[in-house]
Amino acid sequence: MPVVDLQFRIVGTVVPADHGYHLFSAISELIPGLHNHAEAGLHPISGRLAGNRCLAITEESLLTIRLPSSLVALVLPLAGKTLRIGEHEIQVGVPRTRALVPSARLYSRLVVIKGFMEPEPFLEAARRQLQDMAIKGKPCLIEQPQIAEANYGRQTGTRSRYLRRTIKIHDKEVVGFALRVEELTGEESIRLQENGIGGRRRFGCGIFLPERR
Repeated sequence: MPVVDLQFRIVGTVVPADHGYHLFSAISELIPGLHNHAEAGLHPISGRLAGNRCLAITEESLLTIRLPSSLVALVLPLAGKTLRIGEHEIQVGVPRTRALVPSARLYSRLVVIKGFMEPEPFLEAARRQLQDMAIKGKPCLIEQPQIAEANYGRQTGTRSRYLRRTIKIHDKEVVGFALRVEELTGEESIRLQENGIGGRRRFGCGIFLPERR
C-alpha cells in the first residue's frame, strides 16, 4: 500500500513546542486502534514561537499523520473532534490526502536512535539504517546556524556544533539530532519518507520531508 500524509486543518491558539507525546496520547484516546500500527507516524505541528515553550497556531499549522493509505479510514473520525494537548486544545478540521513527493534532499527535525546520543556514533548508526534500507544517500547532521529555534522539541543545554534536540516522553528526556540526507534517487527518497530513521515515530521523530533551500 502506498504511504501518504493525511493532513487536517486545525484551529486553536497555542500548543506546547514539545507536543509529540501529548498529541499521540490525545489521538489514541479517540482512535485506540492506532496503537496497533507502528508504521503510522505524526508530523510535528508547525507554528510561530510564542514564548513559554509554546507555539502559536497559524493558518499554515496542520495535524499531519503519515500512514499507509489502507489506514486512512481508521483516522478519518478525527475530523471535527477536539484534542487536548497538555493544557491546550485544538479543533480538528476536514482532512486531505497528500502523496509523498520525491526529493534529492530530505531532512528531519528530530531523529532519535536508542543508545546513540553523541554526534559521530549517531551519524554512523544512521548510515547503517540507511544501508539496511538499500539507500545510498549521504546522511549529515545539521549544524546549529542552519536552522533557527525548532518548531518541535527543544535544544539541549549541551554546547554542540550540531543541532541536538530532546523530546519529553512520560518523564524522560530523549536526545536526538536534526538530520539531513542528500544525493537521494527518487525511489530512495520515497523509501526514506515511508520508513524514516530511528524510533519514536508516533511522537514525531524520524519523519522526513523535502528540504526547502
